[in-house]
Amino acid sequence: MQMDQQRNRQRFLVPASGRQRLRAGWVFLGIAGLFALLYLAQRLGFDFGILFGPCGFKQRHGLPCPTCGMTTAVLAFARGEIVRSFFVQPAAGFLCSALVIVAVMALVMAILGKVPWFLDQVLARVRPIYILIGAGLVVVAGWAVTLGLAKK
Repeated sequence: MQMDQQRNRQRFLVPASGRQRLRAGWVFLGIAGLFALLYLAQRLGFDFGILFGPCGFKQRHGLPCPTCGMTTAVLAFARGEIVRSFFVQPAAGFLCSALVIVAVMALVMAILGKVPWFLDQVLARVRPIYILIGAGLVVVAGWAVTLGLAKK
């Protein structure tokens, strides 16, 4: 019985190449660095409002644009207020959560040098355009929720 479990475990985990481990390490460092930078900037009192002006779409039409609340939600997520980030802008909360999952998986891949077989297949077949289309669909769905909440 134990031999079968060992064989199944070996099929589930595929060795990662050195290049994959290096890329995974950089992905983890990039995502972790982004959230750390956002957190530190907030702690030091940086005003993110000076980077972005008022929403022209909201001023003109009286409705939130697809990305209204993204900055607030991402900053709330970086502070650890995950539930609040979903309430402010659901798409931003979802995308930040997806980034955290990617970072954790990248860290595990970089340290252990093993990739789950399904992830190996996904990395080989998924093109960046599919990721962008998926992110766009998430933003549109988040906009729909934001519009629904704005009319109440």
